Parts: sequence; C-alpha cells; structure tokens
Amino acid sequence: MLADDPQDAFLRYSLALELEKTAENDRSLELLRGLTKDQTPYVPAFFMAAQQLARLGRVSEARAELRDGIEVARTVGDLHAAGEMSEFLTSLGSMGE
Repeated sequence: MLADDPQDAFLRYSLALELEKTAENDRSLELLRGLTKDQTPYVPAFFMAAQQLARLGRVSEARAELRDGIEVARTVGDLHAAGEMSEFLTSLGSMGE
C-alpha cells in the first residue's frame, strides 16, 4: 500500500511502529522524524519518536521531540496531544542529565 501512496502519513507511521517492534530503531526514527518535518507535521509522530528515544536512553533527544511536538500540536489545535506530550515531558524529569 505504501508503494502506491508513499506520502500517506498513516501508512508511514504504521511502518515506523512495526520497524520499532523488530528493533530497527534507526529506520523507525528516520520515518517518524520525516513525518514531523512534512508540510503538515503528523502530530502523533512526535510523541512516538520521543517515547522510542526515551526507551533507548536518548532522553535529551526525547525532550527536544516533545517540545517541538507540543508546539506543533498547540498550533494545529490538538490540545489533547499537547497535554499528553507535556505529561510525558514532565515524567522524564531530570532523567538522562
């Protein structure tokens, strides 16, 4: 399906999640970050990238993804996503510093 519509955000997002399951983290993060850089950023990609980065111990990168994601979510009016990302950012506390 992705070959037929390579710009489909949901398909790209789904592939990124599947790649994470098989420990292909670099490729997964590459896809997620691509989604965050699209003309219309895919808000869930920020949160998933941050969670994956935190699991990998890359906490400062996770924080940066969350900050960017919160800003984008607020800009597009997705206050629920902004709230979830804010809570996760808070939960990271001083971890990884």
